[in-house]
Amino acid sequence: MGIGGEIEVEAASEEDLKKFPQLVKGYIGPGLTLDQPMLGENTEERQTATGIPFFVDPRVVRGTSWVTGANEHGKHVANLVYGRDFSADGTLEACEVREGDPAPDGSGPLIAARGIEMGHIFQLGRKYAEALGLKVLDQNGKLQTVTMGSYGIGVTRALAAIAEGNHDEKGLIWPRNLAPADVHIVITNKDTQSHEYAETLSAELEGTGVQVLLDDRLKTSPGVKFGDAELLGVPTILVIGRGFKDGTLELKDRRNGEARDIAVSDAVREILAEIRS
Repeated sequence: MGIGGEIEVEAASEEDLKKFPQLVKGYIGPGLTLDQPMLGENTEERQTATGIPFFVDPRVVRGTSWVTGANEHGKHVANLVYGRDFSADGTLEACEVREGDPAPDGSGPLIAARGIEMGHIFQLGRKYAEALGLKVLDQNGKLQTVTMGSYGIGVTRALAAIAEGNHDEKGLIWPRNLAPADVHIVITNKDTQSHEYAETLSAELEGTGVQVLLDDRLKTSPGVKFGDAELLGVPTILVIGRGFKDGTLELKDRRNGEARDIAVSDAVREILAEIRS
């Protein structure tokens, strides 16, 4: 990260911190000890004494109270006012993450993207358990206060996230392990034989544990049925159409759009192989 185009900075490593034992990891502040937490005005004497330049984010405004580390393990200093209690060698945009900034782990530049909160975790500790007297027996038969947590998943948000990440201009494209059905059977023929076969095939597939969505609407055109199948986005689409009288069906992959003919006699085996591959 550049500062004014003059110097580059990066997160201090363990080796870096060893060079400055007066800085305690996790409790670094603009001072050296709890008794003398502030370094005072930004003077040449201060820089010479510490050898550590001190920068603040622009949001650390003058006249505002802050809490900072006291450079002592487990200790903090409160009610600090920038300009009164401490000053800095300069400002550094450190709080606001911007697209293009280098990632802290060195994996490359950061990319901004929208996201959806799928779930959350609250570590409640033992505060409420102690107040309510919630205890359990441990392996030694002794009562122990439970440690509580709250864990939530947004089911409706999950559906929205799946739809946002798995769709095209025609509709949804369900990931196979999340799809409401394994195969969508579309009948474009209006003859009784085609519909009877579709029902028989559906029953056979369901007998093997396959979830089937059967579109057996009689007064709906093939175009509407195909459009609905693509909109719903079941991973595998089986079409019982013009080739049925010649002993063939069409098996289509909703995600890549590839279609192939299969024999009526091999339909169950071919469909199982497709959805379990």
